[in-house]
Amino acid sequence: MKSKTIGAVRLATAFAILASIYWQVADRLAHSVFRPEEYWAYFTIETSLLMGAVLLLGAGFAWFRKTQPALWFEIARVSLAAAYVVVAVVYNALLRGEPDDPRDIAAHYVWPTTPNEILHVWAPIVVTIELLLVSPKVRLKLGYALWAAGFPLAWLAGSVIRGNINHWWPYWFVNPDLYGVPSMLMYIAGITVILIGTSLLLLSLRRLTARWRASR
Repeated sequence: MKSKTIGAVRLATAFAILASIYWQVADRLAHSVFRPEEYWAYFTIETSLLMGAVLLLGAGFAWFRKTQPALWFEIARVSLAAAYVVVAVVYNALLRGEPDDPRDIAAHYVWPTTPNEILHVWAPIVVTIELLLVSPKVRLKLGYALWAAGFPLAWLAGSVIRGNINHWWPYWFVNPDLYGVPSMLMYIAGITVILIGTSLLLLSLRRLTARWRASR
């Protein structure tokens, strides 16, 4: 795949992600239901913002740089792609169909569907495909999969600390008030294992696709 095409795909994906976030914020502001301290705390939103930034950097690398991207950039790509896959899986398996916030229901507000689907379904799919098809010559060791847990664990720690202060939780499975601390820790441990496992899977598939392309 040509570098200009790679850059265009990354730019378009970043635009779709960031435009979806803008759409959601603008819509909630227009209906006077925007709560910034809550909105920006969601893992989906924070992951999407980071992924949008990495995609924009990646577009610049593809268009303007002749040398291979730095190792940190490739680790960030894999780690955030793993996080995005988990976002899609957790949302569609555990959160899709959950009732809206009672405050939104009282205000007769309904989330716009399109940006929600982009952030939770289509962007993760495109990011994963792009990661598997576009691999530089730098070879990432499988041990780098452990980096995938860094940002999510920091987010989880921050969410637990904040929740114990203001008693607001972005997702029910990190709320110890519902099912107790052991249940919360079980979910956190499970998500951590899934993140690392997903990162290992992506790295392994990336190696396989690279070998397949080299053999053609």
